[in-house]
Amino acid sequence: MGFFDKLFGKQEAAGIEIAAPLEGEAVAIQEVNDPTFSEEILGKGVAIRPSGNEVVAPCDGTVEMMFDTGHAVSMTSTDGVEILIHVGLETLNLKGKHYTVHAANGDKVTKGQPLITFDREAIAAEGYDTITPIVICNSADFASVEPHTGAVKPGDVLITLKK
Repeated sequence: MGFFDKLFGKQEAAGIEIAAPLEGEAVAIQEVNDPTFSEEILGKGVAIRPSGNEVVAPCDGTVEMMFDTGHAVSMTSTDGVEILIHVGLETLNLKGKHYTVHAANGDKVTKGQPLITFDREAIAAEGYDTITPIVICNSADFASVEPHTGAVKPGDVLITLKK
């Protein structure tokens, strides 16, 4: 094994890790009660039933689209992973009520940096499901997209991707 293989081979074998962007219980994407997510139409991923009220950047990267309503954000990691975080189902209908955005389109962000805060209890009280899908929109670019389920906190490994 050459010097560069030793230097870079190990990291490649480990894959690219995407961290949990919020606290809660990570579940299979198929548990999301919306076929756009559960049937992986937008890509493979995982969902979190949130217990917290803050979405942070799951990796270093660039905010591609921060929805004005604050219910969703898409970003591209420095490794080229396209990530969509959608806080709740049908929450676009809230028109931004109960959401505060902390980043804008084009912002460079670092892992753990706050992106969105939301009032989980108020959203649920209005009848919306707060489950939060995290989708890898360019899943086809990777040989494997492995979601991790169970209790998560921001920064915990949520998805491992391999080229």
